[in-house]
Amino acid sequence: MISLYGIPNCDTVRKARRWLDGHGVEYRFHDFRKDGLDERQLRVWVGELGWETLLNRTGTTWRSAPDEVKAGLNTETAIAFMLQAPAAIKRPVLDTGEQRVVGFSEARYQSTFSR
Repeated sequence: MISLYGIPNCDTVRKARRWLDGHGVEYRFHDFRKDGLDERQLRVWVGELGWETLLNRTGTTWRSAPDEVKAGLNTETAIAFMLQAPAAIKRPVLDTGEQRVVGFSEARYQSTFSR
């Protein structure tokens, strides 16, 4: 089953959901805030994609993070921060079962589902 992870009121997540719905792709939506975030899964994503790809350092959650979090950033501190503040994860995260896609790009989704 394809899963889409994010926050429902995020504009980028809404675009991704509209694209998936419009192309007849069945998926399960996982709301980070309501459904939580599994540390084991986050660690798998970080191992596969890198914390630098997953951590949204342009959003308000990151901008409001304490300076000591920002200054001492490494794999473990980034994971701890994303677990504590899942809104800091770049959204959406699309999991097809075979690959993970972070963020939304119509071209990237098209190529992902044309295989």
